[in-house]
Amino acid sequence: MNSKIWLSSPHMGGNELKYIHEAFDANWVAPLGPNVDGFEKDIEKFLNEDVKVAALSAGTAAIHLALIECGVGYGDEVLCQTMTFSATSNPIAYQGATPVFVDSEADTWNLCPIALEEAIQDRIAKGKKPKAILAVHLYGMPYKVDEVSAIAEKYDIPVIEDAAEGLGSKFKGKSAGTFGRFGVLSFNGNKIITTSGGGALVSHTKEDKDKAVFLATQARDNAPHYQHSHIGYNYRMSNISAGIGRGQMEVLQDRVDARRAMNQFYQELFADIDGVTVFVEPNSDYYSNHWLSAITIDPKVAGKTREDLRLALLEDDIESRPLWKPMHLQPVFADAPYYGGKVAEELFENGLCLPSGSNLTDEERTRIAQKIKEVFGK
Repeated sequence: MNSKIWLSSPHMGGNELKYIHEAFDANWVAPLGPNVDGFEKDIEKFLNEDVKVAALSAGTAAIHLALIECGVGYGDEVLCQTMTFSATSNPIAYQGATPVFVDSEADTWNLCPIALEEAIQDRIAKGKKPKAILAVHLYGMPYKVDEVSAIAEKYDIPVIEDAAEGLGSKFKGKSAGTFGRFGVLSFNGNKIITTSGGGALVSHTKEDKDKAVFLATQARDNAPHYQHSHIGYNYRMSNISAGIGRGQMEVLQDRVDARRAMNQFYQELFADIDGVTVFVEPNSDYYSNHWLSAITIDPKVAGKTREDLRLALLEDDIESRPLWKPMHLQPVFADAPYYGGKVAEELFENGLCLPSGSNLTDEERTRIAQKIKEVFGK
């Protein structure tokens, strides 16, 4: 029986244990220590910008803290890309605020600048100027940074950049996660590198980072006793997890290269299969880490649907997954405002994420290729 081929599984580099052993030897197992400091510095160096990084327990925690620092509170509104995972939008609800969902555009599958500006103008006309914009680098593909940034500046609304899937991606040579007032990274088990769980908040000032760390460590005031003047959270990354991250950072560019090679593999595989389009960069301004490689299927041309392919792969124990179900279609956000057309809905209807891991073998790629060709009669 064939072993399971996963969509995106953890891929260790080998040096993770060295940093973990150092933490154990020094008894640094708390949510602070040399690995936390070192991991933050490693990320800052990789991003190659003048940024400050706070290592946290999850990317979701980073979004939550970014919203707090942007002043989002009860009754406020936050503009949010609809085509994303729920972790992007859930923290808006944590703050008692309302997400205002915005459709995608067809080039990058990310926040549509036209629908974004329409949403801003309409919310302002209704007396509710949004407090922040949550833009996502979906599956590692950078959003339309220039257009979104220009709109955000025009209306003086801060951008929180959800780069949870975008570590290693670039737009015009600049790293994803460094464009907004805040950037968010994720090191969940299925991400391009992992700390088993974990995330990070990217800031542009020491003041913003220090505030995030303060809030992430239960907002304890500077006093000899336990005194608290603000609501705090238990969001800091442990020194053990950060040790895994330090080992992973040593192989990050290799992981990006391997994921991009998987995308090229799919481009070549589907080159002669009509009705299937591989998700690729729209032009040379974009450099995607291709965290997940995805396709869209036109059933009228291909003669097969997204579900036909997914179920056929499943029969051979090959994991694939539909694109994110847009947030404005989720039952939990049924009452949230939505702006745009049907781009995100059609992507969800016809899109599929394919195995993209950096640890896939030639044998596994052969299995994937044979099954896909079989489905499309090639």
